[in-house]
Amino acid sequence: MYARLPKERIGVAIGPRGEVKQEIERRTGTQLTLDSETGEVRIEPGEDPLGALKAREVIHAIARGFSSERAFRLFQDDQFLEIIDIRDFAGRSESALVRLKGRAIGERGKTRQILEETTDAHVSIYGKTIALIGTAEQLAVAREAIQILLGGAKHSSVYRFLERKRREMKRKFIERRRIS
Repeated sequence: MYARLPKERIGVAIGPRGEVKQEIERRTGTQLTLDSETGEVRIEPGEDPLGALKAREVIHAIARGFSSERAFRLFQDDQFLEIIDIRDFAGRSESALVRLKGRAIGERGKTRQILEETTDAHVSIYGKTIALIGTAEQLAVAREAIQILLGGAKHSSVYRFLERKRREMKRKFIERRRIS
């Protein structure tokens, strides 16, 4: 199984003294071989074939701009990675791509920060993508907010949407705790 890393992200995947690579291998039972020239990562599965899939997902998260610590959240069974291609909203226009990335980041990172704080999902805006790490419920809310934002809605409308969804998620959480 293979994955690919941008050259500037290879160092993050290896980590200081190879610690990140070793941690991925240890937690997934895989053997990783990184080609620093091409950015190609070869993933040799161990006894558990799901380990190779998990290793590939963590590598993809690092490739999309997440720190290793945030990518390691994917080792939890209820955490998932989702990647949104900004070009789906910008078309072929480079200026539209830059503008939409700016909208998603917000002034001094405010929009990205609000997205993370209200959904508890991790958000990385890197290259032509917006990557998310979180539970299925967190990803659904974050994805919808990003789609609304990239579709042209005002930031204030997206913030109100996120606050409403946050209250709903909190209410559901309290309900589940009361039932169990």
